[in-house]
Amino acid sequence: MRQDEIWDDEIAQSYDTPGAGMFAPEVLDPTVDCLAELADGGRALEFAIGTGRVAVPLARRGVPVTGIEMSQPMIDQLRTKADDATIPVVVGDMATAIAGAPGTFQLVYLVYNTISNLLTQSEQVACFRNAARHLAPGGRFVIELWVPEVRKLPPGQQAVVWQSEAGYIGLDTYDVLRQHVVSHHFRFGEGREARVFRSPHRYIWPTELDLMAQLAGFELESRHADWQGAEFTAESRSHVSVYRLPR
Repeated sequence: MRQDEIWDDEIAQSYDTPGAGMFAPEVLDPTVDCLAELADGGRALEFAIGTGRVAVPLARRGVPVTGIEMSQPMIDQLRTKADDATIPVVVGDMATAIAGAPGTFQLVYLVYNTISNLLTQSEQVACFRNAARHLAPGGRFVIELWVPEVRKLPPGQQAVVWQSEAGYIGLDTYDVLRQHVVSHHFRFGEGREARVFRSPHRYIWPTELDLMAQLAGFELESRHADWQGAEFTAESRSHVSVYRLPR
């Protein structure tokens, strides 16, 4: 399925979970705090802005935010929170769409594993180059991304359950030859029926991400395990990587 087919009206209308999950204050507040600091008084561009989970509170902090998003239903949900004058959005692919003149922004960011929605290495490299195209000298590109959990795969096994709780099971199925993974989200109640949402991704190792950055002219400025700045180690399940262009 194409990404614009995955993020349809049904998903867009159920995407927000105010006060819970990735919308919980303990998740969202450190994200916004970090991005506001990295913007350093300049303008910010969010690739795959979605329903504005991060962009809306970041704009309320006084950071001018623009977005790129390919899903019109997700943009429609964003418009229930902020109009086009407050948060302009360009409809298009984050690897190619242009949201302003070169050097318009001080910060470009991708949150919650979004770069993995690009399913080829060439598209992911193009995403880095598109970020560089938008940034002023010394500007930063910030990526939040999970670390592939293939170490958990015994020989012959293709799936990893990464979350299991009442009413929900999340598991990933891996194609290690193509570096592809499909995330399956099962939600169920007391009856026999369950709902499933699937999304395909191309996973990226941190070192491969660094090489993509180099190809686009970036240098790695910092890498932490989360938005609060915890140390990134071999056991970290995700990372926040900050890349910077030369001045």
